[in-house]
Amino acid sequence: MTSDPSPTAPLAAVIGSPIGQSRSPALHGHWLQRYGIRGHYVPMEVSQADFAQVIAMLPRMGFVGCNVTIPHKERALQLADAVSDRASLIGAANTLTYRADGRLHADNTDGYGFLANLRQEVPHWHPPAGAAAVLGAGGAARAVVVALLEAGVPEIRVANRTRARSDALRADFGARVVVYDWVEAGHMLDQAATVVNTTALGMTGKPDLRVPLEALSPQAVVCDLVYAPLRTALLEDAARIGCTTVDGLGMLLHQAAPGFERWFGQRPEVDEAARAAVLAG
Repeated sequence: MTSDPSPTAPLAAVIGSPIGQSRSPALHGHWLQRYGIRGHYVPMEVSQADFAQVIAMLPRMGFVGCNVTIPHKERALQLADAVSDRASLIGAANTLTYRADGRLHADNTDGYGFLANLRQEVPHWHPPAGAAAVLGAGGAARAVVVALLEAGVPEIRVANRTRARSDALRADFGARVVVYDWVEAGHMLDQAATVVNTTALGMTGKPDLRVPLEALSPQAVVCDLVYAPLRTALLEDAARIGCTTVDGLGMLLHQAAPGFERWFGQRPEVDEAARAAVLAG
C-alpha cells in the first residue's frame, strides 16, 4: 500500500465533450482505492472553445495531469510544451502531465493500450504471421497502425468511409500501408491474420458495422475497440466463424495505466478486478 505524503491530494481528470459515457473515472477510482492513494480523478465536460483556457488553469487548481478524449486530442498536442515521439507520430495526445518545472507533457498511450490488451488476451498472437486489416482511419486507427507497424506486422490494410483519410495514413506511414475503398472492406479481410475495428460503428446508439465477413479466416484474431456493447456484432459474428476475438475494454484499461503511474506514483495492475470495477461503473 502506498499513500500520498503531500498535504494536498493530487487531482487528475478526463476531459471531453461529451464525457458522461466515460468509464475512466470508475477505473481510476478503483485504482486509487485499491492502492490506498489519497487522490481524485474527475470527469470534465469542456467545449472546444474553452479547452485551452481550462488546460492552462488546471495546475493552479492542484491537478497533476489529465486524460483527453474526443474532440480534444489534436488540440492537446498543440498546447503541450513537450511531446513524446509516439504522440507526435500519431498526431494526437490522450495523456497530459503537468511537470514540476511547469511544462506540459503530452503523450499518446492508445497504441500501447491496444497492444498490451491484445498480447494479454491472445498470448500466441504473432505479428509477422500476416497482414492486419484496420477499419477506420481516425485518431484511434493511427495509434493502432503505428503500434502494429512497430510490432512487426508486414502489411496494414486500411479502409475508411472517407478515402482521403486512408490515403493520409499511407502518406504518413509508408508502403506497408495499403489502402482499400470502403466498399472493398470485405475483400481486405482475405488472408488477414489480424482484424481491428477502430470506428464507432456497432457502438450503442451508432449505425451497425456492415462489412461482409465471408473472406475472414477462422484463424484470424478480431479486435473491436468498441466496448459498449462489450460483445459487438462484429465480435459475435467472428466468433461464430471460429476467430479469436478481443473486446475493447482491455485497451481502455491498459492505456490508462501509464498516466495513473505518472500522476499518482503507482503502476496499477490491469486485472479482472479492474474490469469488474469499470463494468460496474
